[in-house]
Amino acid sequence: MELVVRNASELVTCDGPAGGRAEDTLGRIHRGAVGVQGGRVTFLGPEAQLPPSAIGASTRVIDAHGGFVGPGLVDCHTHVVFAGDRSDEFELRCQGKSYLEIAAAGGGIAKTVAATRSASVDELVRLARPRLERLLRQGVTTVEIKTGYGLDVESELRMLDAIAVLAREGPQSVVATFLGLHAVPKDLAERRGEWVETCLELVDTLAKDRRCDFVDAFVEQSAFTHNEARQLAGRARTAGVPLRLHVDQLTPNGGAQLAAELGAVTADHLEQIAPEGIAALARAGTIAVLAPTSTLFARARPFAPGRALRDAGVSVALCTNCNPGSSNSENVSLAMGLACLENGLTPAEAFLGFTRVGALALRRPDLGRLTLGGPADLVVFAAESYRALPYHLGMNEAVHVVKAGRLVV
Repeated sequence: MELVVRNASELVTCDGPAGGRAEDTLGRIHRGAVGVQGGRVTFLGPEAQLPPSAIGASTRVIDAHGGFVGPGLVDCHTHVVFAGDRSDEFELRCQGKSYLEIAAAGGGIAKTVAATRSASVDELVRLARPRLERLLRQGVTTVEIKTGYGLDVESELRMLDAIAVLAREGPQSVVATFLGLHAVPKDLAERRGEWVETCLELVDTLAKDRRCDFVDAFVEQSAFTHNEARQLAGRARTAGVPLRLHVDQLTPNGGAQLAAELGAVTADHLEQIAPEGIAALARAGTIAVLAPTSTLFARARPFAPGRALRDAGVSVALCTNCNPGSSNSENVSLAMGLACLENGLTPAEAFLGFTRVGALALRRPDLGRLTLGGPADLVVFAAESYRALPYHLGMNEAVHVVKAGRLVV
């Protein structure tokens, strides 16, 4: 084999049965080993069963030193392509100003839009690279990246160009989401319908050129309405592009019910979700994507009711939501820890949120798990157990990261 990982406390494959206890879905293999050939997993099982012929003169052997091995992590919701700085807004928030108050005063997304519009593709790529590198060093091998800081046709396409460059460069797999309905452009504040129509036309173009994997909209009193989201959903359905939605983040507005009604793959944020919304997501099979770091950073309590979502049968993914305004952090461990401490998830549920369920949120069921014959995306952690990731709050336990069979960290 080209690569073998051995001497692990356990393999956490995330390939156990779905629909039951998260601890069973983890699919743990005590004292397991992984063999890799041609970018695929060719051995997965107890190290005692590793064939003697598996390790040859050219095999690269990674000693886990008693740490555990898991799948490459999936960050299914980020905004890492942007320009500019909003540390002044962070200072205002520390003084008690709310996200909506800052936006109303001319800050918020509009400030990032101004900086991003003035940046070239090369500049956007240069700025995004270290953010992706920080995610990679924590074990994130698949990243979703949204547009939404251009808010005119030229700038939105330039963001997609930057995302495409990052995808080609690797080593991470990159999923692109068109978030034209992120905010109403300041120059169209009195003619918002023009921007909505422009975005609908862009969906057709992007789908034809296969430039995005998803479309998204921010449904909020400071952003877009249910009817505008319905227009986007209809156009996306016709174009064959899956829908995701930012909903129920800052105010309770029935966004989860809307996401369920429109057949969205995910409903993201959900801090203000109502019990009726939880039931609707469960019935529709819509995945909830929680962003606990964002809830903390934006001081936008309460945290989303992760426990109630899970207990109702909703699949729950997690993300960093890395962005300049409400979650300036690439810290996966912090997001997992907050998901346990504040959203009410168990460590097993939090780990699945950044692996198997995160991959399902991107419609990539082959990722976020370790399977025989599957992609060799894996992480060797220094800790003996997956429980250490949320427990060792904010600290990085990843020591080796393998993407498609290649050691990248």
